Amino acid sequence: MAIREAHDSVAVRRRNLGLVLRHVAEHGPCARTEIAAATGLSHASVTTMVTDLAARGLVSEDGVLNRGGRGRPRRLLRMIPQRAATIGVQISSEQLRVAVADLAGTIVWRDATPHYGAAGVPASMADAIAAAVRQGVNAASPDAELVRVAVAMAGPVGDDEAQTVLAAPDFGWLRPVRLRALIAARLPEVTCPIDVINDANAATLAEYHAHPRRPRGVVYIAAGTGIGGGVVLDGRMHTGSHGIAGEPGHMPVAIDGPACVCGAHGCLVCYAGPEAVLTAAGLGDVLRHNGLGPAADLLVGALERAEGKALAAVDIAGRALGTAILSITSLLDLDEVILGGTLAQWFPWLDPVIRHQFSGRRALVPTAEPDVTRALLGADAALLGVIEFARRAALSDPATVPRRHSIVQS
Repeated sequence: MAIREAHDSVAVRRRNLGLVLRHVAEHGPCARTEIAAATGLSHASVTTMVTDLAARGLVSEDGVLNRGGRGRPRRLLRMIPQRAATIGVQISSEQLRVAVADLAGTIVWRDATPHYGAAGVPASMADAIAAAVRQGVNAASPDAELVRVAVAMAGPVGDDEAQTVLAAPDFGWLRPVRLRALIAARLPEVTCPIDVINDANAATLAEYHAHPRRPRGVVYIAAGTGIGGGVVLDGRMHTGSHGIAGEPGHMPVAIDGPACVCGAHGCLVCYAGPEAVLTAAGLGDVLRHNGLGPAADLLVGALERAEGKALAAVDIAGRALGTAILSITSLLDLDEVILGGTLAQWFPWLDPVIRHQFSGRRALVPTAEPDVTRALLGADAALLGVIEFARRAALSDPATVPRRHSIVQS
């Protein structure tokens, strides 16, 4: 019993450290009284937590605040973001993108390198990721403590303790892979936590934080090799019971539609996926021979010239997207749907078709229609999102930063 109570006490202290540091990070410079009011901790607990955070080099005092009333001036606290570093890695079909950031989310170094991963061999990918992380460690400031590594993977990631990649067809991974364990085994010198998350979820988180209004609920739908996406509710990624929520590509939008590779019929990807749209527009050969980027650009040119096949292909995609969005928002009552990837490229032509799909529902519930917007971050979304994920995880557990034994006054 005593061991359990001691463990609980340590867990509570770590949680409270995170509460205080997150508040200073998001609202600082701020006084202890403000932190106590916002977190529900007593002033004495806040002072203890601040002393601990200062000993770790994570906060410092930054002047005083005196509003002209009675009482002692209040010393203001500010986070020291350079004290700790996070590393984010994004895996794409051809390359690894890696970035080092401080606790404010400011990227201090970034790079991209081909991974040459052997198809169907997760170990070769883990080798490449480990090499990229070591690059990041070498690029980080020697004064910064590495507190989190996060990897954005193109494939559904389970909600189990191992963060298992359930499948990654783009890489020939047709069975579950414990990628985090493979990476950790290759980085014995890295003692901080390592996370693996879905790249579309990471992109959703980044787009949410790039939004000027920060709505309560957001769905992100992006087209790349297929259609992926994610859900953010109240600032947190919502991954569902098994870690795979927010994958709209295989949402059925027609009960008698074409067969899909997933085994179902009429999935969204069959109508709005890049392959489906480009093939319908007569650009299938360009896609196969030259790749997605050139083919998608050609479609934009055809749309600008109002070519019939291009407009018809996007019209079908827009109607399918409108149907999917109506289903999603009926279930989740969301504020906004963000379209990314090639859907962002084609947004000016998709938007009016999607809005037309909303017209019947608008007459019934005029206030329930979500905003449909174009993604803001482009190809950087997943990398920025995995950095944000790592930053938030690090702020929630400041005990990963060792103490320096410098104390602020209380």
